Order: sequence, then structure tokens, then C-alpha cells
Amino acid sequence: MNEVRTVDLAHLNEAAFFRRLYVEHRKMYALAYSYMRNEADALEVVQEASCRAWMKRNKLKDEQAFTPWLIRITINCCMDELRRKKRVYPAEKLAEEAAQEMQSNERIDLERAMHRMKPKYRHAVILKYYQDMTAAQIAEVLEKPEGTIKTWLREGLKQLRNYL
Repeated sequence: MNEVRTVDLAHLNEAAFFRRLYVEHRKMYALAYSYMRNEADALEVVQEASCRAWMKRNKLKDEQAFTPWLIRITINCCMDELRRKKRVYPAEKLAEEAAQEMQSNERIDLERAMHRMKPKYRHAVILKYYQDMTAAQIAEVLEKPEGTIKTWLREGLKQLRNYL
């Protein structure tokens, strides 16, 4: 009888985990899209992040930290995918990029400037201005002091102004 009760509790934990994951899905997708700039890639990253979260769910000790923990996993998946894409460079992308070089509008300039920023500044700026998070929330996600996050935001914006 104890075995049945243990299985029932595990099932409830699994259900609760997936409910929380479902609630956060839209936030994960928005974050992934802000990094990947492509719907298919963003969906792939969300799927990978969900899988990683499921596999590492036992490492989460505080249920209150679920959202920052999940955002951190999503950012790591985005960075992994961007590194992987950097290594694989299809030939048709060369032609596309040559055509894009001729274009000059504010969005392309902003994306290029964001790409040139130091990653720690880029993470803070994306979370602040693309995800509308407060400095305290960003500090929790990135596991840094709030003062550090404010400095990174200030320096990140300074870098953006210089690049633009």
C-alpha cells in the first residue's frame, strides 16, 4: 500500500511540474525568439529547454525559484544553439547575408549592435527591454547582485549607443 501512495505522489509532482511549465511556455518562447530571431529555432529551443528542465527537475530545491530557473535554462539553450549555428554555415545563408548587407534599417542595426555587445550585458538588456523584467528579477535569473545587474544595464546601453 505504501508503494501505491508513493507512485501517486510522484504522479502529482509530475502533473504540477507540467502545469507550471505550461504556464511559463509563452515567456520561454518570447525569450527564445528574442535570442534566435526565428520562429522555428525559437520553438526548438523551447522544446530543448523543457526537456532539460524535466531532466533536471530534481535539482530545483525551491519551488518559488521555478520561473528564474526555467529562464536561465532557456537562455543557456539559446546560447548553445547560437554557438552550434555559428559552426554550421549553410551556403544559401551566404547569399542571404550578402543581400542583407545592402539593407540598412534601424532593426538590422540594432540586432548587429546587440550581437556585438558582451554577453553579460546583452543578457541583462534583453531581459530588461524584451522581457520587461525588473532589475531584481534579472538578478534572480542571472544569480547576480541587483547592483551588478544595474551596472550591466547601464554599460550595455552605453555600448549600444556607441555601436549605433
